[in-house]
Amino acid sequence: MSNVGLLYVGAVLLVNGFMLLGKIDGKSAGIFNLFVGGLQIFTPIFMITTANGDAQTILSASAIFLFGFTYLYVGITNLTNASGSGVGYYSLWVSILAIGYSLVNFINFGDVKFGIIWLMWAFLWFLFYLLLAKNKPIEKYTGWIAVIQSWITCTIPAFSILAGIWDAVTNVAGIIIGIGAFIIFALLYKMLPTFINEKRVDQLDA
Repeated sequence: MSNVGLLYVGAVLLVNGFMLLGKIDGKSAGIFNLFVGGLQIFTPIFMITTANGDAQTILSASAIFLFGFTYLYVGITNLTNASGSGVGYYSLWVSILAIGYSLVNFINFGDVKFGIIWLMWAFLWFLFYLLLAKNKPIEKYTGWIAVIQSWITCTIPAFSILAGIWDAVTNVAGIIIGIGAFIIFALLYKMLPTFINEKRVDQLDA
């Protein structure tokens, strides 16, 4: 993925997380989703048209589209007050593909750190499926996971790569951080039992 694009994915995840926590109006968040969604559509189109058939570049571009269509879908859904169920079922499809991209990073590229990051994204997309398609009362929990992931899976990695210090993070450190993150996700759910008692909303702009 474009590292500049990844940086702004961190921004939109932060905005969407605070939206789910009730801190940002859904329509206001929707506008920013359109900005980032547009960026994440333009970037892979440019990559594919200039790839000269390079399979790895095209694979990377295909992954960026997952994000681009997600944010365009969220933005349009919020701005039109449409049901979020479509976003939810799309998120299920994306969460399954995200596991595939994780395996490709682990097995084909030997990239342990982004293999773990893709697993985290798969988990987040699955939460959106549960929230929006299956009516599970996890709106605030999903919001907190989005806020946390905005930093540890997007903003910090993207900035580190752009600053030339990403390679200083070893695979072992990446594994430790990944395991620690999933432990925190589990503890967060256990420590905040009010999540399971929330009234479910069927749109992103609660």
